[in-house]
Amino acid sequence: QSKLFATKDENIVLDGGLATELERQGADLTGNLWSARLLRDNPDLIYRTHRAYYEAGADTATTASYQATVKGFAALGLDSREAEDLIQSSIRIAKKARDDFWKELDEAKKDHRRFPLVAASVGCYGASLADGSEFHGNYRNEVSREQLKDFHRTRMLLLLQERPDIIACETVPCLVEVLALADLLEEPEIQVSRSL
Repeated sequence: QSKLFATKDENIVLDGGLATELERQGADLTGNLWSARLLRDNPDLIYRTHRAYYEAGADTATTASYQATVKGFAALGLDSREAEDLIQSSIRIAKKARDDFWKELDEAKKDHRRFPLVAASVGCYGASLADGSEFHGNYRNEVSREQLKDFHRTRMLLLLQERPDIIACETVPCLVEVLALADLLEEPEIQVSRSL
């Protein structure tokens, strides 16, 4: 396996839009969970999409956990343990796609590319509202920094238990949430999980 992060003279190729490619392949992503619903309904399609991005040259796959929350899965009738397992499955699916791709990659090609990474997607609070708030951040005056930390902590710990290579906090539209996420990443419980 090659080193985890690029040096200043190297590039890391990220995957493309997961939801866009899932929809192109016929997935219906309507509903509050978007791509995350497929963790329950069609995990194989997520696997194949991650794998296709690795095969196309991506160095990183971003998991289908952007919209995934325990509350969101509860709205589909799942209990908290089932919801937590689905959130964690987003990492397992991406890792399996990565590991299967790497195992089957010609040894000569491995010498010319880095070992692919898995980025755990952590969507912003607004994404859980499923009303476009992830783009405008209008919730910034309705939730406190502490509430945002509480919102993100459970999911982040669940994702970290599956040992992704990277945590990708995506589409964060307001400073208070960036600060909450930065605080959270410094918490001892998160620090320990990140270093495992």
